[in-house]
Parts: sequence; structure tokens; C-alpha cells
Amino acid sequence: MDTQLKKGLLEICVLAALKKEDSYGYKIVKDISPYIEISESTLYPILRRLENSKCLSIYSVEHRGRLRKYYRITDIGIARIQDFLAGWQSMLNIYEFIKGGDGFE
Repeated sequence: MDTQLKKGLLEICVLAALKKEDSYGYKIVKDISPYIEISESTLYPILRRLENSKCLSIYSVEHRGRLRKYYRITDIGIARIQDFLAGWQSMLNIYEFIKGGDGFE
């Protein structure tokens, strides 16, 4: 898969995982991994980018005597998911053209 496409999909997957509930790094990786390959070393730069673009907010909660960072999706993050979904139909059309144009199955 193209690196840039995968990067964009990973960002949307992170936002989608947080749409259900606030979460922390390890759990986000665990939630996304069945759908797309991701590691914690890949996740944290994505979380920073999403925070810098105001798609996420961060807060800390004490857990077993340590502070754990939790991530919460913002309205901007939800809008980003909606934009992605709105544009996805055109991606499906391109996929069908590529697949069907040469008889690939």
C-alpha cells in the first residue's frame, strides 16, 4: 500500500477509535490492529499531528500511581471523519475503474 495513503488511513482509524470513547496509546493500537497494521512507535507521531491540527485534545488520569495520557476526539476530528467518508465514494469509483478496466479480480 502507498505510504501516504496508509498514513492518511491510519489517522482516520485513530480518530474512529476515539469516536467511541476516550482512550490511551496502547489501547488505541490494540483497537486498530485487527484492521490495519500499526505500532506504538507509529501511533505517537500520528497522535501529535492530530493534536496539533486540533482533531484531538489530551488529558491525564492517574493509573496505578502514574499519569496516563488520554486522547479525546474534538468536533474538528469528527468533521475530519465525515469529510473522509464523504470523499470515499470517489475512491471506490477509482478502485472499480482500476479493477474493472483491465479485468483484474
